[in-house]
Amino acid sequence: MYDFGERLKNLRTARKLTQRQVAIRLNMKDKSSISGYENNIRNPTIETITQFALLYGVTSDYLLGIDNRHFVCTDMLTENQRETLNVVIAQFVRDNSKNKK
Repeated sequence: MYDFGERLKNLRTARKLTQRQVAIRLNMKDKSSISGYENNIRNPTIETITQFALLYGVTSDYLLGIDNRHFVCTDMLTENQRETLNVVIAQFVRDNSKNKK
């Protein structure tokens, strides 16, 4: 079963951030809001969900449990690096489809 708070907590801990650090990055007064979101006591606004998505490098759909796919942000890569990454991904897809046959 999908758990919004658990997903937020997992994203935060994977990045080795404290609730206080997240609150500071999102310009919140204190960590109690973050704790409330992670414990499903409080519901974030759409703006806050967007801020979480940007902070954690995921989509809002991922945060909300609509889409469980992970993605890689390539904004900071050169065009050559993106092309190389696409080649590697294509190889993984081919290998995966061969294994399913």
